[in-house]
Amino acid sequence: MTSLDRAFDELRFGGQRTLNLRALQPTALQATALAERWLREQQVLGADEALVITGRGNNSVDGYSPVRESIVRLLPSLRRRNVIAGYAEHTPGSFVVTFAPVTALFETPKRRREKPAPPPRPPSLHGLDDETVRQLRDVAVLSLAVLGVNAPTRAQLEDEMLRQFAALSAALPDGADREALLQQALLRAAEEYEAG
Repeated sequence: MTSLDRAFDELRFGGQRTLNLRALQPTALQATALAERWLREQQVLGADEALVITGRGNNSVDGYSPVRESIVRLLPSLRRRNVIAGYAEHTPGSFVVTFAPVTALFETPKRRREKPAPPPRPPSLHGLDDETVRQLRDVAVLSLAVLGVNAPTRAQLEDEMLRQFAALSAALPDGADREALLQQALLRAAEEYEAG
C-alpha cells in the first residue's frame, strides 16, 4: 500500500474501527478468537464497517499466512451467525467487514457443523440495573410484536427477555462497563425494530 492509501484508510476507518492483527503477531488460534471478540463488540457498538489487517504472509514460511487463512475461515462463519453482513478483500493483506444489525443476533440459525459458542453465564436478569431490565422488556415487546404477538403473556415476555439477554451478552466483551454496553446494544436494537 502507498502512504496515500494508508491515509485514506485512516480517514475511512480510524483507529477505533481497525484491527491490525499483523502488528499484534498472534497465532492463528489467537487471531481467530481476538477477531471474533472484536468484531462482535464492533457490531454491538454500532459500527457500519471495519478494517481487519491480517498481512499477506510475505515474512512467513513459504509466504503462507496462517493468520490470514484463519480469518478467511472465520468471516463466513460470522456472516452465517448474523454478526457481519458481508466482507470483501480490501488489499491482499486486509478485509473490509460490514456489520449486520444488532437485531439479527436474535435470528441466528443453528448450524450442526459449527461448534456452539460456550454459553454465557446462566441467563438471569437478577443483578441487572432497573434501566437495563426496562430496556430488555421494551425490546422484547418490540420483538414479539414483529412476530405477531401483540399481547404477550408474562412467561412469553420473560422468555424473550432472557433469549435477548443471552444473545447480546455473548457478544459483549468482559469488563467493568459490560452493562453499559448492553444498554447501548438494547437501545440500538430498539431503534432498529422501530425503523424496520
